[in-house]
Amino acid sequence: MKFHFNKHINILSKTSFIFLLVLLVACTKDSAPPTFGDYPTEIGKIMTYKCATSGCHNEASYKAAADLNLSSYASLFRGSNNGSPIIPFRSDFSSLCYFINTYSEFGLTNLPTMPLNSNALSKAEVKTIKDWIDNGAPDINGNVMWGNNPIRKKYYVLNQGCDVVTVFDAETQLPIRCITVGNNPNVSESPHMVKVSPDGNYWYVVFVGNSVLQKFRTSDDSFVGEINLGPQQNWNTITISNDSKKGYCMAWPNGNIAVVNLQSMQVLHYYSNAFLNGHGTALNNANDTLYVTSQSGNFIYKIDTGLSISPIQIRLDPTQIPSSITSLDPHEITFSFDGTKYFVTCQKSNEIRVLSTIGDNLLQVIPTGEYPLEMAKSSITNKLYVTCEYEPNSNPKIKGSITAINMTTYASTNYKVGYEPHGIAIDETNGFVIVASRNLNVTGPTPHHSGVCGRNGFINYFNLQTMELLNKKTEVAADPYSITFRP
Repeated sequence: MKFHFNKHINILSKTSFIFLLVLLVACTKDSAPPTFGDYPTEIGKIMTYKCATSGCHNEASYKAAADLNLSSYASLFRGSNNGSPIIPFRSDFSSLCYFINTYSEFGLTNLPTMPLNSNALSKAEVKTIKDWIDNGAPDINGNVMWGNNPIRKKYYVLNQGCDVVTVFDAETQLPIRCITVGNNPNVSESPHMVKVSPDGNYWYVVFVGNSVLQKFRTSDDSFVGEINLGPQQNWNTITISNDSKKGYCMAWPNGNIAVVNLQSMQVLHYYSNAFLNGHGTALNNANDTLYVTSQSGNFIYKIDTGLSISPIQIRLDPTQIPSSITSLDPHEITFSFDGTKYFVTCQKSNEIRVLSTIGDNLLQVIPTGEYPLEMAKSSITNKLYVTCEYEPNSNPKIKGSITAINMTTYASTNYKVGYEPHGIAIDETNGFVIVASRNLNVTGPTPHHSGVCGRNGFINYFNLQTMELLNKKTEVAADPYSITFRP
């Protein structure tokens, strides 16, 4: 019996072993492949085994690695200390590519080469990542980030040194697209102003180095069309009517003006040399009168929007006759919310001049920081915010300020910010004053990385209620010059 019992045990052991082996093989065959953090498989392998490693851009270490977490698709698109390392469809503006690339045929290379203290990525790996980005950088299911919300609140930063407009998601303050503007890739066209229409449906760009006005949809930032404004270039500004149907484009310094039907994209009126040194424009609340600054001198113009009569000169200094000799040098103009007065930045005299709409009488002179330029206003705070590009500072890495002005009492406060601030916009939903710092001078802050168009600028943020300057700033392409907000 003992012999047969042992034999029985042996048979059971062999049977159990075979069953276990079959089970293990079946489990291995049926297990799902790794998803690599929802990246496409080939991208996920590179990110997982070369980038999101111990001591680098993984969940445990990313805080010490520029706050960039590459362990998953979702964490990648939370951005880093400097903004978005990947811009879908644009590997040429994706800073991650600069740091992984060691091959001249693939464009820019930046130091230190990533992965840090390890072998550089192969040419095939770099090309795989670049091609993935240029195809939209989709996740494992083919979804492209930021492509699912046609009514997304955005702001648009025009990069004058790069012929692109950088599109930002307002909620996260991250750049989500880079849109090339202009129609001549062989020359620098110097886009000068970007403006969203009051209805929020379109954005428009005018150029110093081109004679066209271009139109794009805000829903998906696709190109709609363009129109030639006239025989000359140097188009600096555009003002759009409250019904979003007309645009008034001004060329400086020649003073040409083009009135455009923005629906049909046709020029309705074109006048040469209509306004001496004409630059900034604004419409009164009734939209029946256009105001134009004469950037050299001490006066501005106003004219009916039908342009049926000659423009009237308005003296900003009632003690002086109108003159084109540089003195106040008005740059931009904007109206109060109720339309009873307007504010003019005087870049030479470092002040805002406030005039009444009825009678055009001087109401107040408000000192600002040095070289006041662009303005944005908030109905929540009842304040006007003015960029002052050359305000000096004891800190050599800061040059420029924002002057915040109460539009009723005219009380003002100056706040240092960035380096050469120019464009400005207000995001009342998320509570930010958004400031574009040009950062053209090499004595300014050193950019995190080299860009494809030269020295990068950046975007700063103030808390709208407290005017506390946030630590975060977002690096963008060369010369961020103009900002507009899509509500």
